[in-house]
Formats: sequence, C-alpha cells, structure tokens
Amino acid sequence: ATRGGGALQIPKSVRRAVRADPGWVLVRADAGQLEPRVLAAVSGDAALAAAAAEDDLYARLAVHVGDDRERAKIGLLAAMYGQTSGDAAPLLATMRRLYPLALEYVDAAARTGEGGGIVRSWLGRTSPAPRDWSATVAAADGDRRRRAHGRFTRNFVVQATAAEWALVLLAALRQELPATPEGGGIVFFVHDEVVLHVPEERAEEALRAIDRARERTRRILFGDTPVRFPLAVSVTDCYADL
Repeated sequence: ATRGGGALQIPKSVRRAVRADPGWVLVRADAGQLEPRVLAAVSGDAALAAAAAEDDLYARLAVHVGDDRERAKIGLLAAMYGQTSGDAAPLLATMRRLYPLALEYVDAAARTGEGGGIVRSWLGRTSPAPRDWSATVAAADGDRRRRAHGRFTRNFVVQATAAEWALVLLAALRQELPATPEGGGIVFFVHDEVVLHVPEERAEEALRAIDRARERTRRILFGDTPVRFPLAVSVTDCYADL
C-alpha cells in the first residue's frame, strides 16, 4: 500500500500488530468531510459555509433532500467532482440551486482545464498543463481529453487545498505538541488522519495540542471563516482499535 515512503493506508490485516510501547498510547485525529469544508471556505459561498459550521455537514444538507443524509452526501460530492449521471443527476440541480457560488468555483476550474489552462490551489500551487492536445489528435479523442482535464482541474482546486490544510496542520501540531521522549510525536499521517505516539500520562496534553493546531490551521489558511474543521480523536494502545 505504499511507494516512496508515503503510506496510503495500514491494511486491516496488520493493524492489530501496530501497538504503542508499554506505558505509551496512540492518539488519532481524523478530519471529517474535509473536501466539502475546504470548498465552503475557498468559494465564499455563505450558505455552504453555514452548513460547514456544523459538526455534520451532510446532516445539515439532508433537510433539502428528504432528510436523507446519504443522498445529501452523494449530491454534494457529485457537484464537487462533476458526476452528472445516475442517482447524482437530480441531486446536482438541487446543489446548484442551494450553493451557487460553491458550484461556480469548481465549474470555473473545470472550464479552465477544458480550455487548456491551469488552476491554482488556495496557496498558489499550479496544476500541470495538459499534454498531447496537438492538432493531429482526432477530434473525438481531443474532446475526451479536454473533458478529462476539466475534471482534473475541478478536483485540483479542492484536493490540492485540502493537502495544504494537512501540511499546515502538521506544522502547527509539531509546534503545539509537548516535548516527548525519543520515539514520541507524529508517527503516521495519511490524507486526513494523523496518529501520535505519546506517553500515556501525556495523552490529555496531546489532545489539547491537536485542538489548538486545528484552530490555528483554520485561522492561518482561511482567516475569520465560519467553516469548522472538526477532528474526531481517539486514544488507544492498538491501531486496530482506533
């Protein structure tokens, strides 16, 4: 599950083998609904930001789709990532009506990509330019590539910014964590989950450090936004129990 040192996951079959040292614990912080919260913050859509001020963003949206949380989730993710077929199609129109600024933010990124342009993350990282769009490419194949690149740039403005959120969180967490003996600190990170290894008596300090780092990250990136980025935290001596 890993290449070049960047873990994608710890497979379930080996998670019970991942254990804290005696007298130590693993502290996990897991960001929930990160990408739609990022979209709410970067797009300036007040309605979506109000929903993202809640602990459960999808539950807030569900009131608009028959109190069905799963349908609300499908609708928002489809809107973010450009899915227009299947169950997502009728939900997409609802999301466009409710959150026009958010949808226009990703739609504009898709149009830029389809036109061969580049887009930027919140902190200014640029998407790679499309390749192989020469005049010799068959028209149908060229259209397919343009649409594909549009989907990529639509995703990029959200996903790259979510990655920046994670980088700032890790930097803030390193500053906020109390000093620990050798072997302590951040021991695992993937996408929206960070795991710390700390002496058991310092677990509460680590939890407070996580909360401070979360709030610092929100302020550093997005200033005075109502959008919240909650972290689900747990403490155990075995990763399989997290």
